[in-house]
Amino acid sequence: MSKCSRFQYGNAIVIISTAVLGIAGCDNKTQATVPSFPPVDVEVITASAGKAVINQDLPGRLSAVRSAQVRARVEGVIERQLFTEGSDVRAGAPLYQIDPRTFQASATAADAAVASARAVVDRYAPLLAIKAVSQQEFDSANAQLKLNEALQAKARLDLDNATPKAPISGRIGRSNVTEGSLTGKDAGTHLVTIEQLDPIRVDFVRYYSDVLRLQQAIKAGRQKRADATTVELLQEDGSVYPEKGTLRFSDMAVDPSTGAILLRAEFPNPRHELLPGTFVGIRFPQSVLDEAIRVPQRAVTASAQGQTVMVVDSEGKAQLRAVKTSGTSGGDFIVSEGLKAGEQVIITGLQKLHPGSAVKALPWQAEQPLTLSATSVSSVAK
Repeated sequence: MSKCSRFQYGNAIVIISTAVLGIAGCDNKTQATVPSFPPVDVEVITASAGKAVINQDLPGRLSAVRSAQVRARVEGVIERQLFTEGSDVRAGAPLYQIDPRTFQASATAADAAVASARAVVDRYAPLLAIKAVSQQEFDSANAQLKLNEALQAKARLDLDNATPKAPISGRIGRSNVTEGSLTGKDAGTHLVTIEQLDPIRVDFVRYYSDVLRLQQAIKAGRQKRADATTVELLQEDGSVYPEKGTLRFSDMAVDPSTGAILLRAEFPNPRHELLPGTFVGIRFPQSVLDEAIRVPQRAVTASAQGQTVMVVDSEGKAQLRAVKTSGTSGGDFIVSEGLKAGEQVIITGLQKLHPGSAVKALPWQAEQPLTLSATSVSSVAK
């Protein structure tokens, strides 16, 4: 290679080396100016342990605490309906008017028969003393008086039954008859139904297997028995009925076909908001936990792999944590595994995070802040 060629080759190497170093310098400069993302603002709560009442949510059905079918006791034609359908009526209020003329005539005849028989007895009484009539004649007249009095009572009862009355106070339903309908005495025509809605009754069932598991947990010391005399009602929209209910009845036998025990509770219903036939839920207290860790339900994500929460680690970064829950308390989950008291659980901003994201923890602004007071807890179906 000539001296000129070697010189040109060396210059080319220098140029290439310089270009490479320039590019490398540009890359270092570019990397140095890449902005770092600021921490994501998230709202957190500090998991705490406190006393909690574990409830079991059970399906139930509303029914009237008292229900009365008003039936015709005499045969006749309905002349008038004396109530408004769907209104409240008081016990003893007249509901219908059945044509009373036949019953009035029978009552008048019975009154006359009684008056006649009593006159005979009154006339025979002094004659018996002087032996003017026999004892047999007097006894026969007295027996006739008693018979006529019985017929009189029957006639007056039929006349009174010509105006059917409300046997109980409550909400009256739709009339089953109209003016001009013929009522039957023997069949006892069903005229209308009255239901007492305040208080209102709820029948629900509890499976005996759940009772056995609870008894075992109490014997093992893991849980304590709760006061089950007061229950809550969950309406169809999921809201909690504001009035508390009282447990009135628990069956002593297990239904062999379902393995369930029938229970019954009563709730105040002053505004008649609850109607018979509605399916509801009953929140039934079954046990007490002394140290229960609670987190809002919105903080827990459920998937096919299980339940998880996001926690803030010691470096201020979000980390995914697998947990297990055993119940709910209003808007809170009871966490039985995977979380300790004192750890920060992320409530809001989860959609902007991934494991390892830097976060800025702010206190969660809840409508009802979590406290250490006893809370109601509902069992989660497994």
